[in-house]
Amino acid sequence: MQLIDTHVHINFDIFKPDLWAVRERWREAGVVKLVHSCVDPAEFADIQALADKFPELSFAVGLHPLDAHKWTSLTAAEILSLARTDPRVVAIGEIGLDFYKAENVAQQKEVFTAQLELAQKLKKPVIIHCRDSAATMRDLLQDFWQHQPSESGDCGGDLKTKTPPAAASFRGVMHCWGGTPEETQWFLDLGFHISFSGVVTFKNALQIQESARMCPSSRLLIETDCPFLAPVPKRGKRNEPANVRYVAEYLAHLRNVSIDTLAAQTTQNACQLFGLTLPLEA
Repeated sequence: MQLIDTHVHINFDIFKPDLWAVRERWREAGVVKLVHSCVDPAEFADIQALADKFPELSFAVGLHPLDAHKWTSLTAAEILSLARTDPRVVAIGEIGLDFYKAENVAQQKEVFTAQLELAQKLKKPVIIHCRDSAATMRDLLQDFWQHQPSESGDCGGDLKTKTPPAAASFRGVMHCWGGTPEETQWFLDLGFHISFSGVVTFKNALQIQESARMCPSSRLLIETDCPFLAPVPKRGKRNEPANVRYVAEYLAHLRNVSIDTLAAQTTQNACQLFGLTLPLEA
């Protein structure tokens, strides 16, 4: 069985004392690929260094919405340069909107839109952070699509039914998804993958669990978002990539499929979305 953790932050200091042991555990758990998200281009060099050590690590580059105040006229050029110069960059992210206690809503929207434009220019998928902002996120994405020209020069598409123009379709994932079933359908209709973290295993996460049941198999991804949000039975401890197996097992139970089926489907989805190549199984 091969698993892919599609969202990690193993560059954080909390991993420095035992990172090699952490790696051994993810390998023992069957994790063969990881996608490392970037919250600030300033950490890009550290993430590159980790990928030099761990060939199974691919990564994204972007500016997190909580760091939107750091955006300058040079940030876009920096992200473009980093994404173009390292073939291990498989996405732009994590980017998005976070309105929890936010006071800079307009700034977040501007920075997010600028990074969507970078992703379109680079033809790379996006890794989207969406907290307390689902309706605004949906509307912003629809507006962005509406202004993307098709090959014929006609936007096309029916925004009233939340269907994006086919010629301007995104590839991307709503990461660490915590939305309602209704919100989940919004982003499925827009063409996104939905990634579930350890939160789905929490006892009171009933709406997230329902969202996980309704997500089409072809759009389903798994992640840890480590070191945050460790799943049951590791809740309250530092999260790490090996724990993505618990997420997979719980989702398999929710969806009434075998763990092997769930692992194979989510791994295939991750490979298709991020352009990953699996190692040969022993």
